[in-house]
Amino acid sequence: MKVKIFELCQKIFPEWASLSIKDFNFDDPKGFSSFTMGIRAKKNVQPDAVLYRHLEGKKNAILDFQQEKEIFLTLGAHKIAAPCLYYDDSCRIEYFYHGSTLNARDLFDPDNLRKIANELYRFHQISPPSIPQKIFFNLLHDKWGDIAKYVIEDQFEVFPANEQKMCKELREIYNPCTFEKVKSILPDSELSFCHNDTYHGNIMKLDSGEIKLLDFEFSCLNYKTYDFANLFAETVMQHQLPEYPYFKIVEPEFGDHEIATLINFYLDNAQFKNQKQRDVEFKKLFFETKIMLILSDYKYAMAAITLAVNPIQKIRFIPYAYQRYSKFLKSYELIL
Repeated sequence: MKVKIFELCQKIFPEWASLSIKDFNFDDPKGFSSFTMGIRAKKNVQPDAVLYRHLEGKKNAILDFQQEKEIFLTLGAHKIAAPCLYYDDSCRIEYFYHGSTLNARDLFDPDNLRKIANELYRFHQISPPSIPQKIFFNLLHDKWGDIAKYVIEDQFEVFPANEQKMCKELREIYNPCTFEKVKSILPDSELSFCHNDTYHGNIMKLDSGEIKLLDFEFSCLNYKTYDFANLFAETVMQHQLPEYPYFKIVEPEFGDHEIATLINFYLDNAQFKNQKQRDVEFKKLFFETKIMLILSDYKYAMAAITLAVNPIQKIRFIPYAYQRYSKFLKSYELIL
């Protein structure tokens, strides 16, 4: 894979043509639903680093290929996405941001929350021409429901006995009654163009201190409060535990203070006639964000099932989906 990627880069970038593969460092592949790899030159050439993203054969895409391409290029034109250096039917090569993705603790830093809020506000003002008219959760149900059913029912035998037991309970997730639960808690608010996968691992802090959003493959119409809620989605994960499945979904580390801080920074970008109008908008967004928190559990449970057979990451996706879905159901009952 490294050789194939490097040979493509040599064809695209003239200054790479005379170098060998030993003149570059290749990051370990990453990705929840698509394969990505950073490539960094050891010598002074341009570009000095790129991010390769494999697009071919991605069965769990929310957007079709052309929609995803147009959205990414639109975001690049608005300087939200990284500049695109190459695009074809099988892959995309992007400018490589120098910095590091955030971790869960970074979300407790008010300066980070302010910069994230500013980027989200800019994001929500954009209206890409090819955006689907269905909201994210409808697309998720339509696109991932059949894949989840195939994995849980047709691939049942590939999982160990304890995970097969989980699969039996997870069959409910793609049942229409579960989607009715999702729809019943959606807010009666205006729709915006949203990122829809804003957890901390999809946010990078550059060496300059700038904050950049990453991974836009789920970007489509949704409620802006889902972008606020999803920011804190992975703070509920405890990793590297000694016993199977080596992780656990726990109670969130964040609270009302962090949510309120993010929303207030977001509203600093908008104009209001008076403080009362701003207070009304704040209360509305705060309430909706609290409700939308549980939909991250629903989304990640569905996403995990679609990846359970041939995972990119070394994680037991059925236990992950099971814990996420159980948390969704528990939170749904509490809301009722």
